[in-house]
Amino acid sequence: MRSVLPFRLSPRLLRFFKFCVVGCLGFVWDTGSVYALRPVIGLTAATLAAYFIAATLNWILNSLWTFRGVGHHEHPVLQWLRFLSANSLGFFLNRGTVYTLFYLFPLCVHHPILALACGCFAGLFANFNLTQKLVFREKPPASALELAEMTVQLPPTDPTHNAEP
Repeated sequence: MRSVLPFRLSPRLLRFFKFCVVGCLGFVWDTGSVYALRPVIGLTAATLAAYFIAATLNWILNSLWTFRGVGHHEHPVLQWLRFLSANSLGFFLNRGTVYTLFYLFPLCVHHPILALACGCFAGLFANFNLTQKLVFREKPPASALELAEMTVQLPPTDPTHNAEP
């Protein structure tokens, strides 16, 4: 497949771009679910349920497109559970933002799409980094300790670059 971009993206930046595209679709699924479920179960419950609907659909698309061929070492259900677990920080950032905006601004209660858009951005970077490190890994960890180390691992620094003049 030939690239339509006039420049070449690094693999990590391309993966982030794909993750953002999937996230935009997740925003559509999230918003559609909130508006569809709100009359049935209320705004609070609809907002909570919609997150899991969107997260599940995002996991499927990220698995098939963004991280194709990476991290398929375990059963899909285990990977889905790992995806939900890894994105729990993003969940709290996302839904914390949404519920705070519902509480502070009545406009967001009447138009939940505004709060959902803000929530989407609130969890973006945490979700990308944790998904890449914990869910779609090149090689699975050999132990729980190795998994914990992978979680907090900082990117390697360039030893040839000296910060001092």
